[in-house]
Amino acid sequence: MMGLGPMGQQFAVSTVMLVFCVVVHGLGLAGLNKALRTEASVERLERIEPLSPYGLIFTLAIVIALIALHGAEIWAFALAYLSLGAVPSLENALYFSTISYSTVGYNDTHIAPDWRLLGAFESILGMILLGWSTSFFFRMLGRIDAH
Repeated sequence: MMGLGPMGQQFAVSTVMLVFCVVVHGLGLAGLNKALRTEASVERLERIEPLSPYGLIFTLAIVIALIALHGAEIWAFALAYLSLGAVPSLENALYFSTISYSTVGYNDTHIAPDWRLLGAFESILGMILLGWSTSFFFRMLGRIDAH
């Protein structure tokens, strides 16, 4: 990334990571939606009581799948921080990525100053993707709660 300068490099890497994570998230939600939308499952969902064991298993399965999807995105950023030398260890990279993605964002002392903007972009992305997952989750729960 010669000639971009530190800020240009941060914007370039941030753009790649944002696009990558949005695509991963979109494909993940589409796959989960497809898995939950088979004809047999739609018919079964109409007969599930929300607080029955099957309703709880359905809800738990969606929650676990969403957590796994967000976990993959957090790991992607952590590995980016590590490969860029922005954070010195995997543990610190995962910690910083998790607090950034979740928008807790205690501080930016865990990341090299030249890469702080990447952490800020991860926070914006995390907020958007968590909101997207929340709306997906409620839409899925509406399938068993509507009756």
